[in-house]
Amino acid sequence: MRIDLDPAACGRDTFYRLLTATVVPRPIAWISTTSPDGTDNLAPHSFFTIACVAPPIVQFTSVGRKDSLNNVEETGEFVVNLAPEPLVEQVNATATDFPRGVGEFDAVGVAREPSLRVKPPRVAASPVALECVLHSTVRLGDSTVVFGRVVHAAVQESVLSDGHPEITRLAPLSRLGKDEWGTVGEVREIARIRYADWPEGS
Repeated sequence: MRIDLDPAACGRDTFYRLLTATVVPRPIAWISTTSPDGTDNLAPHSFFTIACVAPPIVQFTSVGRKDSLNNVEETGEFVVNLAPEPLVEQVNATATDFPRGVGEFDAVGVAREPSLRVKPPRVAASPVALECVLHSTVRLGDSTVVFGRVVHAAVQESVLSDGHPEITRLAPLSRLGKDEWGTVGEVREIARIRYADWPEGS
């Protein structure tokens, strides 16, 4: 037996809670930006994914107008920092609705390091940072999808195995529903089946 839900009848907040509890786990883009006046901001965004491989473009969604979106639109630059499990308290704290002009790096006590190709700093303890320049934005209702072209990637050697990021070393956080967070847990490796290898009679 299923319960049928009409988004229009449920209302925005009720259906938002359903979506965010159903579309899980969601990787986190820990976005660092710098405002035109030089304030370094940092905020987690869990509507995040890869948009294109060649050229490399990633995307995140700002629900409502937040400092991350304002800064990206005004400066054209941002950094996606991987949000690792050991920093969960800091990641969560940077989601606090600090007033504009208050930088989360300083307010929360997150160490920064200079980026190579863009002005916004990287999170020093993040194992992977993707430095991006703004490609485009798309406004959808109360949200804005931000597309960024990756111009540089910085990866800590300690998370690499044979030159490739290893998932248990990365230990990425993810967002679930309510106030729930996810970690990697059990990892299964299953090779994709080529059609040429597809068993007859299946």
